[in-house]
Amino acid sequence: MILVALGANLPSEAGEPAQTLRAAMDALDAAGLRVARRSRIFESPPWPPSDQPWYANAVVQLDTRLAPAALLDRLHAIERAFGRVRTVPNAARALDLDLLDYDGIVNPGPAPILPHPRMRERAFVLLPLADVAPDWHHPADGTGIATLVAALPDGTVCRPLPNSPASS
Repeated sequence: MILVALGANLPSEAGEPAQTLRAAMDALDAAGLRVARRSRIFESPPWPPSDQPWYANAVVQLDTRLAPAALLDRLHAIERAFGRVRTVPNAARALDLDLLDYDGIVNPGPAPILPHPRMRERAFVLLPLADVAPDWHHPADGTGIATLVAALPDGTVCRPLPNSPASS
C-alpha cells in the first residue's frame, strides 16, 4: 500500500486549501498516480504552533509502478505546479505532498526515508490515514493505526471539514 499525505494552508491557483487538495488529488491521477482511496479533508492548526493559517489535510492511497525515489520526485513536481516554493522548514505552503508508506518498506535513507519519520505523532496525518486504511500498521514496529491515534496527546485538534466524505 502506497500512502501519501496532502497538506496546504495557503491558497493556490486551484483556490483555498481544501480546493487545492481536491485539485491535487486530480493532478495525482493525471500524473499517472492512480488515487485508489481518499480520506476526508481535515483541518488542523499549524505545526509547530505559529501564527500561520490553519491547514487542510488529507491522505490518499496510490497505485503506481514508480519506485519510491521516482515517486517522490513526481510528488515534488506536482507541489511546484501548485506554487510550492521550498524556503525554511515548516513554512506556510500552497501544497505539501509527503510519502508516508511505500508497501511497508523500511528505509532509513537516503531519500525517501520510509516510513515518514514524523508521521506517528501527527494527528493531521494519522486521522486521515485511518480513513483510508483503518487496518494499517506502522512498517517499522507493527503498531496499528488505532493505537497510534489513541496515543495522540489530549487536546489534539484535527477535525474533518463538513461535507468532506472519504471515498474508495
